[in-house]
Amino acid sequence: MKIGLEIHQRLMWKLFCDCSPDDQSEEFSIRRKLNLSKSEIGDFDEAARLELLKDREYIYVGNRNSCCLVELDEEPPHMPNRMAIEAAVRLAKTFHMYIPKRIRFMRKIVVDGSNVSGFQRSGVIGLDGYVEIDGKRYGIDSLCLEEESADLLEDSESYRKYHLSRLGIALLEISTSPNISSGQEAKRVAEYIGLMLRLSGYVARGIGTIRQDLNVSVDGGNRVEIKGAQELEMIPTWIDNEIKRQRDLINLIARLKSSGLYDLPEFQPIDVTDKILNNQKLSKFLKQDSRALLLRYPGYRGIFSTPIGLRRYGSELSDYGKLAGVKGMIHSDESEKYDLKHLGDHVGSDGWVMVIDRPDRAIQALNYIYRRSKMDYVPKETRKALKDGSTEFMRPLPGAARMYPETDIPLIDIPDGLSPLPTPQEIISELSRELNRELANRIVWNRRFQLYQDLKNKVDPKVVAITLEDTLVSIRREMGREPDDSQIRYALELYRQNRITKRAIKEVIRRLMESKPIDDLYRFSKDRVEELLKIHTKEEIVRKYPLNVDPEQLFNS
Repeated sequence: MKIGLEIHQRLMWKLFCDCSPDDQSEEFSIRRKLNLSKSEIGDFDEAARLELLKDREYIYVGNRNSCCLVELDEEPPHMPNRMAIEAAVRLAKTFHMYIPKRIRFMRKIVVDGSNVSGFQRSGVIGLDGYVEIDGKRYGIDSLCLEEESADLLEDSESYRKYHLSRLGIALLEISTSPNISSGQEAKRVAEYIGLMLRLSGYVARGIGTIRQDLNVSVDGGNRVEIKGAQELEMIPTWIDNEIKRQRDLINLIARLKSSGLYDLPEFQPIDVTDKILNNQKLSKFLKQDSRALLLRYPGYRGIFSTPIGLRRYGSELSDYGKLAGVKGMIHSDESEKYDLKHLGDHVGSDGWVMVIDRPDRAIQALNYIYRRSKMDYVPKETRKALKDGSTEFMRPLPGAARMYPETDIPLIDIPDGLSPLPTPQEIISELSRELNRELANRIVWNRRFQLYQDLKNKVDPKVVAITLEDTLVSIRREMGREPDDSQIRYALELYRQNRITKRAIKEVIRRLMESKPIDDLYRFSKDRVEELLKIHTKEEIVRKYPLNVDPEQLFNS
């Protein structure tokens, strides 16, 4: 069993122009179609070829603040952003990597529409490094600096719509060695590398700015890349289920081979449209130009419903059929569900699969299904992570045929004098001078660590750390959500100015979140306290006005 990670972390700048990545407004739109060209070795990438067969149109929307002629592929890329290169090189040094003297950018074919040009630019920064976690070394095979893709807004059979503001943002791709031994270990490695990236101060923050792809294979299986594994807590589940999926496939393959079921008849779809015209469950899918085409699978009764991981073998085949743009397929093990028992009169005791669509599309879908069912091995695939912990087929795993040299960007010299970044352990030791070690360790792992760094020189570091750790946890439990950074900054600025007490910080943040007034939470003036002391004891004042008076100041005065 082999498990590896690819971690993609967005930086704060566009890589090849000076546009802002933050503006999501729509001022213009353009439409494009993509064609496929051969790589430098003269081959077509199979994954790209299958994507182009869908014949989609691509719609791009954007604005003049976040997009320029570079994003539209109407102008050559500018020289790469120096801060992005600095970030990548310093991280590579932190990972103990070999760093070449120059960066050569390559073009990686991407024809799903997410890159207007049809390719993504990527340059190797470091190779053959490692990170050490709890006494074990995990290899870091490569660290690349590349372009982020456009943001998908809509996806349909005939078109995809993207926003260009995200396109071209500098992106780090960190690939680990496949020496991770379990799903839980993979989660721990992803957390630690994510922490190192966050502590660097170079990375963008927010949902979607970091994501993981998982690479999994088992003995007798093949490498499968799981895309879209953004939730750290789900990483062990996706990995464990992929291991089970491959092992179930291996067992089924052995069963099919021993039974001679790979010896399928020639590819000859049968038109059974007239057999379902009166079928209430299926006739609604028969449009004017649609036909119901069936493919015989002798001896396959019960095979399609065989569990493969969390799904079934029929779903494995159906995913391939969807490459042709069909919604899916129906198979013989579902005949009762769709009132199709009578099809047995037409095909005998054989199993079958059926697709309902335009004849050309249905034939193409059945052809993909047929080719997949002839594979007597676990195929190399890119699969999509699903919320239930399973995955579904997206496309074949890309190969070397998708890469070729970038001709618009010269070789870039690696800057001199850049030092490695401090490790989390070094940062914790440094913070322990201003916080206790337990609180220092917690704040380093806090996703708002950069906010702590911004505020600690203005406000008592302990107050900032406790606010970001304990106060926000309490607010999240009570309100089911957290404040944004600006609300936290405002409350702590009031505390810095001595306008509110330490005890009032939480309530001020809550009121700001609810857009409620905070005037009654301000600290009492010295004159107001002296007036209250004429009619109350100090203990009574603290009980009656706990947020407006600081007990330590009151009792020490």
